[in-house]
Amino acid sequence: MDKSNAQILEEEFLKSYDITKFDRPSVTVDILLLSIIDEETNNYRKLPEKNLELLLIKRLDHPYKNKWALPGGFVKIYESLETTAYRELLEETNVSGIYLEQLYTYGNLKRDPRGRIISTAYMSLVDSQKLTVKPGTDSVATKWFKVDINLINTEKEVSDSGIIEFKDYELILTHNDIILKAVIRNVKKITGNKVETSKEILLNNDIAFDHADIIQYGIARLRNKVEYSSIAFNLMPSTFTLSELQKVYEAILDKDLLKANFRRKVSKMVTETSKSTGSNIGHKPAKLFTFNSNWE
Repeated sequence: MDKSNAQILEEEFLKSYDITKFDRPSVTVDILLLSIIDEETNNYRKLPEKNLELLLIKRLDHPYKNKWALPGGFVKIYESLETTAYRELLEETNVSGIYLEQLYTYGNLKRDPRGRIISTAYMSLVDSQKLTVKPGTDSVATKWFKVDINLINTEKEVSDSGIIEFKDYELILTHNDIILKAVIRNVKKITGNKVETSKEILLNNDIAFDHADIIQYGIARLRNKVEYSSIAFNLMPSTFTLSELQKVYEAILDKDLLKANFRRKVSKMVTETSKSTGSNIGHKPAKLFTFNSNWE
């Protein structure tokens, strides 16, 4: 097939195009790997409490040497963002074969002390018991950290030009005696019909780069998504009790749920089986359910 004049002109343009005409920032990926992990308990009569936990690596090299960070790294020139995310996750944590969802792209001018580096974040909710996590090429340790996020301050400034709202969130990440903290300020500026949002890390203790901001946003996205999707079922075995399912929802949302309201909410998402739990686990048998993949 003969080429059109437009195709010929396009090829000629590309042959003479100088890619160095514009600055080329580096690009990285960062990955939030989240899971629900049981608290240790000696009370066999009671279902264990569950915590939302996040996988972090301890950095091997500068910058932020020996600080804790999300797994991730630089995109190679021949790679897609997603390919890089899976490669870096495998190299740094030994994790593979999971689904990653693109979260957000971060381009603050000062987010990385090495220079102009833009990062795209990915997120996944996984069953940690199915993973064999270990440190890799750029890390000296990998650990699961319990996640706590609390709204600690709200302010509002009203003027003739508009409204500015401030919300400060405290992020606390805990693994045994390791405690990482950060305070992230979320700012919303309303001027007429125009709304602008921004963020600022006010305090940061041993969390590398702007990863505290990424974590806070990722948790907010997860909590919103669990309200309308079946993502929580990624953490459930093939059969489960409704009480076990409720514990998972409560860990993600960080709040207690009313039993009747919760069961009404998930009624279309589950299918009752003919099986029940045994009677030798300290409490009476409970009905077992499976996930209804056709619930929508």
